[in-house]
Amino acid sequence: MNAELLYAKLLESLRQRAKSGSFELAGLAIGGAWIAERLARDLALAYYGVINVAFHRDDYAEKGMTALRSAGTMSTHLPFEVNGATVILIDDVLLTGRTVRAALNELFDFGRPAAVELMVLADRCKRELPIHADFVGEEISVPDNQILVLEKDDAGKFSFKIEERAA
Repeated sequence: MNAELLYAKLLESLRQRAKSGSFELAGLAIGGAWIAERLARDLALAYYGVINVAFHRDDYAEKGMTALRSAGTMSTHLPFEVNGATVILIDDVLLTGRTVRAALNELFDFGRPAAVELMVLADRCKRELPIHADFVGEEISVPDNQILVLEKDDAGKFSFKIEERAA
């Protein structure tokens, strides 16, 4: 599970996607935003957006101050007109689909896009909602008691680490 190889696959998929029409990039804070930033740079795009889902999470009451801190460190910023745009949402890991649902709610707070596509580096295939990714780096199997965490080094290179899920 080489995150750099998966990133290269997504970059190539996006290059191919660009041939069929324009789009806007919006990465989900924090890992998806890292990926969106690098994709924008590698594709010479003028900008990319960031979506923070903290206030739309269905577990907001449980997250409490953690959600508030997350919203403060990387807030939603969409430097493009959402209405009528094709938006490619980018996340690092897709598991249940609940974070993507929250991201859609946040996105629609800013307008009504013409279409939304989903791009993920890793798909853990444990859906609880009817959400699928249009672009996937790789389907990855990780035990339920572990989480897959994207890391970025000082040079901007990606790697995954596996952590035990908090009880």
